[in-house]
Amino acid sequence: MGMTTLRDAYKRWTARIGRSALALLALIPLLGVATGLAGATSAEQSPSAGAVYVIPVQQTVQSGLAAFLDRALNEAEEAKASLVVLDVDTPGGRLDTAEEIGKRIREASVPTVAFVTGKAASAGAYLSLNAGDIAMAPGSMIGAAMIVDGAGNAVENPKYISAWSEEMRAAAEINGRNPDIAIGMVDPNRVVEMKEIGETSRQGQIISLSAENALKVGYADKLANTVEEVIAWKGLSDRTVVEIKPSLAERVSEFLTSPGISLLLLIIGLAGIVIELLVPGFGAPGITGLVAFGLYFFGQSIAGFAGMESLVVFLLGIGLLVLEVFVPSFGILGILGIISVIAGITMGAYDTGNALRSLGIAALVAVFVVGVVVYIFRKRGVWNRFILKEELTSDRGFVSQQPREHWIGQTGTTVSLLRPSGIAEIGGQRVDVITSGEFVDQGKAVQVTSVDGTRIVVKEIPGNAANLNKDV
Repeated sequence: MGMTTLRDAYKRWTARIGRSALALLALIPLLGVATGLAGATSAEQSPSAGAVYVIPVQQTVQSGLAAFLDRALNEAEEAKASLVVLDVDTPGGRLDTAEEIGKRIREASVPTVAFVTGKAASAGAYLSLNAGDIAMAPGSMIGAAMIVDGAGNAVENPKYISAWSEEMRAAAEINGRNPDIAIGMVDPNRVVEMKEIGETSRQGQIISLSAENALKVGYADKLANTVEEVIAWKGLSDRTVVEIKPSLAERVSEFLTSPGISLLLLIIGLAGIVIELLVPGFGAPGITGLVAFGLYFFGQSIAGFAGMESLVVFLLGIGLLVLEVFVPSFGILGILGIISVIAGITMGAYDTGNALRSLGIAALVAVFVVGVVVYIFRKRGVWNRFILKEELTSDRGFVSQQPREHWIGQTGTTVSLLRPSGIAEIGGQRVDVITSGEFVDQGKAVQVTSVDGTRIVVKEIPGNAANLNKDV
């Protein structure tokens, strides 16, 4: 009966996990649809060679922007564009992503102009310096590239400051700009004299330039109010202008791959799966967890980081964790499952180290959430499936052992030799009895001295058993 219950539980689990997996896999076609929409948009435009491509850089510098800019530059290069105008208005973002985007802009096979229409701060300044030329709108700014942490506090590690200063210096030198100003945008301890505007940066101050001052010190090549003025400056007013916009999938990917959202998805995914394993029967936590992981992989896939192999490894890990609950493996399946889940998530991430850190934080938060849920629903835990709850009560037809304490003090006669156990007749009933160790012959008078569970202990009474009053 226990094995039947186990098999039934396993069938129910596999059926539910199968439905959950199908819900996750149903998200995968969205990748193809979204990619197809982006491709269709590109195919509909197909402008003549020599067009001017305008690409917005108006979001936080992170992995979603990197994927979008790479796609947009590829389209411009394939169309043999005469110019790419990067419409820059960004507060900055991740330095590692900025380095990747800067390298892509620097190595583009078509001419590029960074047109700063708002802020080109921090990583945005680095992207602008990697373009062939810089145009700025009145009221815009460039600079303020000091390294900060997630809370916006300045990072004072000399190693990081030195490395980022060198990146900014190299970007400035590409087009012959004053490298000291680029370093002063990063390092508050660098004092830089800017004779062109009659200013010298103060100790503890990072450099930030307005459009007018940037033009004077050579950090802008043109002041312009509109993209059309920039195009006219380059002598390409007669060319077709193609504006590249992020597709719906890329906008969703940008949202899903942002650090806070991707961390939240990992927390929901881990907590949902573990809750479903420990407190089965709902289905909602498991499906919610799989959908969260599906969105995580969807965002990473559109951004160009996650492939089908990472999803397969992840699903394999989930399957192994489910088997661990029902198949005794001394923890082997569980360990392999955990390794596969971690491998799948890190394989689908932009940066392995960052993914591991995010996964560690998500695991800690998920453990707390799971602990609260398991405590609340502890009576529905999976372990209860292996506990016999059948009660052997009289109303279900079970008859319990009759108490024998009332026999204490009663007398009877041995029916068989007690060595030291045997049979005696007490109160008109033949019962199994035992002495304290001594032997008693058949037909001897005995008296019950104690009852221990089903054991009736007697001792011999001197005298004639035939004359003994049995109803004392």
